[in-house]
Amino acid sequence: GPKVRADGEDSSTGQTRPAAEPDYASVVARETCPFCAALGDGSLLAENALAAAMADRFPLSRGHSLIIPKRHAATVFDLTGDEAAALWALVPVVKQLLDVAHAPGGYNVGTNAGQVAGQTVAHAHVHVIPRYQGDVADPRGGVRWVLPAKAAYWNEK
Repeated sequence: GPKVRADGEDSSTGQTRPAAEPDYASVVARETCPFCAALGDGSLLAENALAAAMADRFPLSRGHSLIIPKRHAATVFDLTGDEAAALWALVPVVKQLLDVAHAPGGYNVGTNAGQVAGQTVAHAHVHVIPRYQGDVADPRGGVRWVLPAKAAYWNEK
């Protein structure tokens, strides 16, 4: 891909990218990371020593939340064992908060690790997505729909 300098200029074209929407590769410095910024803005839903939970700024459903490590790390595969344990320890805490606040019928829980997998903020995070009766016509397959051509395995003979 193109090399983007710290000033946002693509070194291969000389064009400057909009500052409002940094590309994936540029959201690596703690100073520019929206998740790192949220750690100090008073908006956390829950936290422990190494991880924190917050509402997703672009929710897929009522209560959609994110759980992040407090240390800036690109993906869940970059976490220490203690950080990963702390992150996953917040999943049932967030679920309980969402059960009380929204009473969903189910949850999707998952992560996107890397740009090819759909990760758009290069700070590790786990999505906790409440699901509600009727939010989609047929919920079978859940997260399998990230690859639509292969999702409906029950239709294969």
